[in-house]
Amino acid sequence: MSASGTLLRLLALFVLSTPPLTAQSLSADSLFDRLVGRWVLTGTIARQQTTHDVTFEWMLGREYVQMHEVSRERAPRGGPAYEAVVLFGRDPKSGEYACLWMDNTGSAAFDQQGVGRGKVVGDSVSFLFRYSATARFHTTFVYRKAIDGWQWHMDNDSAGVRRPFARVTLTRREASSRRPTHRPTSE
Repeated sequence: MSASGTLLRLLALFVLSTPPLTAQSLSADSLFDRLVGRWVLTGTIARQQTTHDVTFEWMLGREYVQMHEVSRERAPRGGPAYEAVVLFGRDPKSGEYACLWMDNTGSAAFDQQGVGRGKVVGDSVSFLFRYSATARFHTTFVYRKAIDGWQWHMDNDSAGVRRPFARVTLTRREASSRRPTHRPTSE
């Protein structure tokens, strides 16, 4: 057997004996399972009553959750007055949550201001977005088990003084609107 043949066989043996890479799926304590679904957001944002449709979906093998939020209010050109796509993830080792917030209020090419970090405390997760040394934004999701719904609080923070920006509720949409029902037809 030649040296190159021996090397090739050793390489093949190494590759075949190496365990496959697996995703670091999140443990059962993740709040994501409770968020996934279709919701109606109602409440006050920037002192205005509003209603939005919000969908949370697992993506990339249950490693991340994507939120898509669309206001029912319309902009002058006919599109949604507000629309956002938010990506949530959680470090399986530290338990820290993170999110990347992208919306139609301005584009910033993934600026760090659009990244929030948070930790779970009980049935809530609070994210902190740092805009500058003294300007921050807090967004907190609080799960209400009794109603299978969420309170969502958003606050501006200027030099440590917090002021409410939004107080909204996420109510799960009816089961019939959560997923289409497929009924076979008889012919």
